[in-house]
Amino acid sequence: MKTSFYYRTKRIGVNLIIHLLLLTVAATCLFPLLWMVSSSFKTQETIFKDISLIPHEFHFENYYLAWKQGGFDRYFLNSVFYTASVVFGIVIISSLAAYAFSRLRFPGRNILFIMFMAAMMIPLPGSFVPLYVLLNKLHLRNTQIGYILCLINVGLSTSIFLLKTFFDKMPPELEDAAKIDGCSKFGIWWHMAMPLARPVLAVVIVFNALIVWNEYILALIIFDSKQFMPLQVALQTFWGEFITKYPLLMAGLTITAIPVILIYLFMQKYIIKGVTQGAILG
Repeated sequence: MKTSFYYRTKRIGVNLIIHLLLLTVAATCLFPLLWMVSSSFKTQETIFKDISLIPHEFHFENYYLAWKQGGFDRYFLNSVFYTASVVFGIVIISSLAAYAFSRLRFPGRNILFIMFMAAMMIPLPGSFVPLYVLLNKLHLRNTQIGYILCLINVGLSTSIFLLKTFFDKMPPELEDAAKIDGCSKFGIWWHMAMPLARPVLAVVIVFNALIVWNEYILALIIFDSKQFMPLQVALQTFWGEFITKYPLLMAGLTITAIPVILIYLFMQKYIIKGVTQGAILG
């Protein structure tokens, strides 16, 4: 009895310590987000004087001013268009490529896959010069399609790797059953592989949506016209050489963060399902 009580007490103590550590890490991660939202309701004079997370007075007009002064209506729609287009393109192209690398046998398959994986080691700034030259020669610089194609190229390598890993673990009996039912290779990809890969596709969607939504530097290089710029450029409006409008900047940052949080919350159950399915398939 004493031994059982000792081990039970020890297990409770260990679990308590682990939960305290996790709560500390969670609080550390959430505090900047909470401070950003709190600061978006303050004024320029009180943002550094009022250090509480709950402002004494809420200034909701900061969001209206940020939206109007930053031109968020135009840039917001641009970012939504870029994110949707790029993520759709990456999902279609990477899933087809990953299924081909996993299930088809053709000359040079391993070499091509290694080349895709090698591209993961090249940071995006390292490809700015060749991208700029290539887009210039193709007359795609300062165009939305050129920007979208560049971002699709950025997300392909990681997405192909994730999806190929999942397709490799799929039981071959499922594919054989689909062939008996008369499915072609394309039909197997669409009707069997894609539905089974929903959890991994959720990871691909969230990962690439974050990259595209937060992208900023590549847009400055490709675009000359402000009408094509993404949402992140609007945040430049609120800081200058001598003064930064912190409340409006925090309101703008909150506006840009809301779509990303919504995407993650919507995809969260699929990501968790992907972890459990990966364990079962493995």
